[in-house]
Amino acid sequence: MRKSKSMYWKLSAYFFFFFFTWSASYSLFSIWLGQEISLNGAETGVIFTVNAIFALCMQPLYGYISDKIGLKKHILFLISSLLLFVGPFYIFIYGPLLQYNVFLGAIVGGLYLGISFLAGIGAIESYVEKISRKYDFEYGKSRMWGSLGWAAATFFAGQLFNINPNINFWIASVSAVILFIIMMTIKVEMTDSEMERAESVNFKQIGYLFANKHLWFFILYVLGVTCIYNVYDQQFPNYFSSTFSTVALGNQVYGYLNSLQVFLEAGIMFLAPFIVNKIGAKKGLILAGFLMAFRIMGSGLVIGPYGISAMKLIHALELPIMLISVFKYLAANFDTRLSSILYLVGYQFTSQVGASIFSPIAGMSYDIRGFANTYVIMGVFVFAFTTISIFTLKKEPKKLDPKPNKHIETA
Repeated sequence: MRKSKSMYWKLSAYFFFFFFTWSASYSLFSIWLGQEISLNGAETGVIFTVNAIFALCMQPLYGYISDKIGLKKHILFLISSLLLFVGPFYIFIYGPLLQYNVFLGAIVGGLYLGISFLAGIGAIESYVEKISRKYDFEYGKSRMWGSLGWAAATFFAGQLFNINPNINFWIASVSAVILFIIMMTIKVEMTDSEMERAESVNFKQIGYLFANKHLWFFILYVLGVTCIYNVYDQQFPNYFSSTFSTVALGNQVYGYLNSLQVFLEAGIMFLAPFIVNKIGAKKGLILAGFLMAFRIMGSGLVIGPYGISAMKLIHALELPIMLISVFKYLAANFDTRLSSILYLVGYQFTSQVGASIFSPIAGMSYDIRGFANTYVIMGVFVFAFTTISIFTLKKEPKKLDPKPNKHIETA
């Protein structure tokens, strides 16, 4: 029991400082690209596409290695080490390269951000979910601290950005130092059976997994629903700040709004396991999809910063339900030996593929049709795919077990 509590708090602290580091350096990324680097909507879309491509290249590799090494923390060590250099990278390498040549900067930035943050988050989430099953605590309650870390950084990010964007990048590096220290204190003991179970993972089992039609129906849901949420968020800060009398005021208010959203998200993340256990993982995915469709369409239909802010805050309810439902749906319907591959490839990789396709399309649509009209189109798209998923996603084989260390395995 004491070991379980200790592991919960260490991993919760790791989540907090990882998301704090990520938020401080990335929450105003599109504003930084537009206002500091002076990129237009289409060029910004290219940046996000390149980031997505590098992330999706890393996700299958992270997934296979993570399942193969089991509970060893090698991947956490790699990611934590890279994040120590996040501030200097943005200030002295990424920014100057983008100003010199957008495509060269995009490639270098995509490589670093893809390995450290964009693919790294999936590897970390998958790792903590495995640990939560071993030490018998709810993953969502640990992940909640990640949301708090993001909110803590974004609360000041907009105001600090107006003073000097580099302040946020230096703060991110300081947070990364704390993150690295926490990572070094995490000690996970693997039993012989756990090591054998991890070492038994091979490409033949992965082949069987991807021959399962239910995995492809889940991937269809991810492509049509969850990846659109990423595309929507990419340039939303630019749209939000444009509704204020000055861009600087918009940046500052967006920092406060984003912080409030993530604080609410953290509270709901604590409650999400109870909600999903009550209604089931499939219904949780459907509920999250309809909430997302309403939020995105609403962002295009409402007028003024108050209405747009209200739509944005729906994200705080939608994301925790979706994230917990994803883990529980995969655990209930597939072999948990392949949990990292399922999450990183079936969910994260697919989201990045969708983002790499839709990001430039959305960027051009913002420039041609405007943000509001583009959001309405995106919302209708999500609504359609969520409706389809009602009939294609698999029902839980039995009542979903609320305990995270018990799972139904199917070949």
